[in-house]
Formats: sequence, C-alpha cells, structure tokens
Amino acid sequence: MTGYHAAAFLTGFFLDLWLGDPLGGFHIVIMIGKAVSLLERWIRKIFPRKAGWELAGGAILVLILCVGSYGAGTAVLFLLYRIWPPAGFLAESFLCWQCLAMKCLKEESLRVYACRNDLPAARTAVGRIVGRDTERLDLAGVFRACVETVAENSSDGEIAPMLYLALGGAPLGVLYKTVNTMDSMLGYQNETYLFFGRAAAKLDDAVNFVPARLAALLALFSAWLLKLDGANAWRIFLRDRRRHASPNSAQTESVYAGALHIRLGGPASYFGRTEDKPYLGDDDRPIEAEDILRANRLLYVSGFLCFLLCVCWKGRMML
Repeated sequence: MTGYHAAAFLTGFFLDLWLGDPLGGFHIVIMIGKAVSLLERWIRKIFPRKAGWELAGGAILVLILCVGSYGAGTAVLFLLYRIWPPAGFLAESFLCWQCLAMKCLKEESLRVYACRNDLPAARTAVGRIVGRDTERLDLAGVFRACVETVAENSSDGEIAPMLYLALGGAPLGVLYKTVNTMDSMLGYQNETYLFFGRAAAKLDDAVNFVPARLAALLALFSAWLLKLDGANAWRIFLRDRRRHASPNSAQTESVYAGALHIRLGGPASYFGRTEDKPYLGDDDRPIEAEDILRANRLLYVSGFLCFLLCVCWKGRMML
C-alpha cells in the first residue's frame, strides 16, 4: 500500500494548491472544533472550577480527542484499503488535502491586501485570520498582523502538517491538526483557559518544536532564492528566535522580519487585554501592504521546498 499512501500525499498537496479549502467550508478542522467545544462543555460540568481539576479536565479532553482522531482515521483507512484499495486512496487523498492550508492562507492574506486602502474593511479581513482584537489597529498594524500570521502559519498550516503526512500518512496528519486546533481554541493565557488549556498548549509546543525550526530554515533558504536579504534574515533569526513566549512562534517570524527589514511583534490586544509581546526584527522601514505579497512568496517557496523533501522521503521509503 506504500504506493497508494505516496500518491495520496501528492494528490492532497496539489488539491490544496488548486482548490484551497475543500467543499465550501466542509472541513475536518471544523468537525474537530465542534468536538472540542462539546467535550469542553461536558467536562466543565463534571469537574470543579479549581486549578488542579481544570488541569486534569483539559488533559482528559486532549487524550480523548488525540486517541479518537488518530484511531478513527487509522480504522477508516484500514477498512477502505482492505475492501477496495482505490477507495482508501481517495479517502486518504481527501484527508491529506484537508490537513494542508497553503492556498487558504494565501487567499485570506490577499483579502487583507485587497483592502489596503480601506481601513475598516482591512480590519475585518485580518480579523478572519488572527486571534487578536482588530478594532483599534491602524493600517500598519493590520499589515503587521497579517504578515505575522503568514509567517507563523507557514509552519502550522504548511510545513508541520506536510511533515506529519509524509511520516505517518493521513492519520498522523489528522492527529496533528487535532492538536493544533485544540491549542488554537484552548491555549490562551487567560482566566478561562490558564489551567484547562495547558495540556493542549504544551502538546502543541511539543509537536511543533521540530517543524517550526525546519520551517525557519526553509524560509531562510527561500529568502536567498527570492533575492531578499537572506543575510539579515539569518542575523535576526539568531538574535530573536527565542524572544516569543512560545518556543516556536518566533522561529519563522524572526526570519520573515529579517528578510523583509521590518519589525514584527510588539503589544497586541486579546479579548480586551493588552499583551506586551517582544518585538522581532529591526524597524528599518515602515511596514507596507506589499510586505504581504513578499511574505506570501516566502510562504510558497518554503512550501515547495518542504514538498520536495517529503517526496524524496516518500521515494526512499518505497525503494
């Protein structure tokens, strides 16, 4: 079945490039998100609102969804491949497609670029892809938030799922998206999720540790290929890659900041509370709308480089 798995990986990658998000909103991440919300409500009804119990409840939620998502994906594909291999191939291709988000990230960021001369519309557009409050952002703040999202999600939405798909097929890719979705919904440092979301946040840090660093290295190489300032990207990466509270987020963001000669990060508001995040990069020039386009070029070249690495790995496994 190794040939089917490799073909499903290739098919999923090119479907993402061609179509982006499948079927107008029907997406496995949406299903995972609904499962997270349902389990959270159920667990909070059972466990007292105390730190230790919330830690335990959050860990149980993570365990249930991780075992459930990986087990369900494995079982379904195993049965389909046993019954009729082409059916297994189609199902695995579909799941691989749903695990990748390169075109979606590009299209959403280009919505922001299209609104570059309309501040209210730009705030609305960037609000679709960032978790921060956008009501008080000026245009520079909108552009900065958009570039940061492209940089960070070059790992979360592109490099990391591609690596897990290459290593373990669609079940491992779905498991990764489950962990990533749980973190995006529960991994906040606020009163509601400080303890309940800790297991999801720590697991997300762990599964992204290697992919984030590979994504940064691929972005560095991409900066050279695109004739951006690769030397400055390397300098800022070495200096700023550990400045973020997350062990992973600043890895790619520092490269993008250095390659584009802009400053990312800084204070940001979440749910009405300002978080004093560190700056990444140097304030060599004002950020501009065209930086969104430059960030997307870095995103795509990095993605294709990772794809080539994964194809080489899959080819080696088939020999």
